[in-house]
Amino acid sequence: MALAETLEAAEAAAPVESLDVVARMLKDHLGAVSVSFLITDFTGSSVVRLGAAGSVETGEPARRISLRGTLYDDVIRTQRPSVEDGGGGALVRVVAPVTNRGDAIGLLELFLPEAPEPEEMREIGEAAHALAYIVIANRSFTDLYQWGRRTIPLSLAAEIQHRLLPASLACEAAQFAVAGALEPADHVGGDTFDYVIDRDTVQLSVTDAMGHDVNAALLATLLVSALRRARRAGAGLKEQARQADQALRERGRQEYVTGQLLRISLVDGRAEFVNAGHPWPLRMREGQVREITPEVDMPFGFDVPHTYRVQALDLRPGDRLVMLTDGMLERNANSLDLSELIVRTRALHPREAARALIAAVVDVNRGHLQDDATVMCLDWHGVGYSQRDAATGADLSDTSRPSRTMWTTPGR
Repeated sequence: MALAETLEAAEAAAPVESLDVVARMLKDHLGAVSVSFLITDFTGSSVVRLGAAGSVETGEPARRISLRGTLYDDVIRTQRPSVEDGGGGALVRVVAPVTNRGDAIGLLELFLPEAPEPEEMREIGEAAHALAYIVIANRSFTDLYQWGRRTIPLSLAAEIQHRLLPASLACEAAQFAVAGALEPADHVGGDTFDYVIDRDTVQLSVTDAMGHDVNAALLATLLVSALRRARRAGAGLKEQARQADQALRERGRQEYVTGQLLRISLVDGRAEFVNAGHPWPLRMREGQVREITPEVDMPFGFDVPHTYRVQALDLRPGDRLVMLTDGMLERNANSLDLSELIVRTRALHPREAARALIAAVVDVNRGHLQDDATVMCLDWHGVGYSQRDAATGADLSDTSRPSRTMWTTPGR
């Protein structure tokens, strides 16, 4: 099963049938009895099975399969495939991660008549990796994948909010790994996060618009759009902040948004930071968590004379930086020791750590948040790294780790 052949066959099919192409090829090549793709939902806490195109009824709510304590959870967390042989002539189940640049898109599940040989496992891994590209390429043309990620109905405000987030909630590069997670409140509170990788920099933002529901979502849309426009025009952090602030003030409704902007050079590792009235970030270094306390400027949108300062942020290889919104700190969340939890989850990939932090806040609030809870988790590896695994983010210079060609490389 050549990668080029798989991608070409998928491209020749209709967007909603591209998964069927991969399934047919695996059935023909490996004799698989059944093949399905399970896509992760917005929260990352469950998956939805997408079978053959004709078997997916998008007029009904997606059937949620909880990940907690399951084999699926293990495969996503470790980024290692699993083979289950029931013995006694039972079918063998193989589950492989469908991941691209650290973004855990879902899982490929096969049932085979017998245990696969090492070469067949390699081909299954390559098919899963190709499937990640197929999903990314086709989700622009169909709502099937969006449907699969919605295990609960979204309000209009939540729909707007989700469309403001980056297409991939996690990303791996040689110098860093970053992931974000957002849990909307019962009445959406206007949180967003964003990131972008340019040739020489990685830029992150976390913002929190005042208010709730559609008004908050619309205010967040204005703010995020202003930041992206300035950023895409090549503006630095100070100009990005100024234009975002101006866009809100010109609206003339005395509304404001708090936020943080972070820019890290991929050449020399220098980090710059703007804090617009936002909660300070947390940094874990050598197992110790400390609050970073840069100077705080006015939130975006305040109609009083002010400017924004670009400040240096001390970031060293091996650091984990956690940027968050006040929904992680308010009310019942005060009973949660975030610093202790950050230390406890330090061995997890940023995507798993971010989800664990969000899940803890949801749990202490018994599933009902008064304000959105948002986290961005950044692991800074440093500019000395030159090559990492494109799927899992593993350091390829570490010879103690097995290579990805066998698809046994862990996600960290």
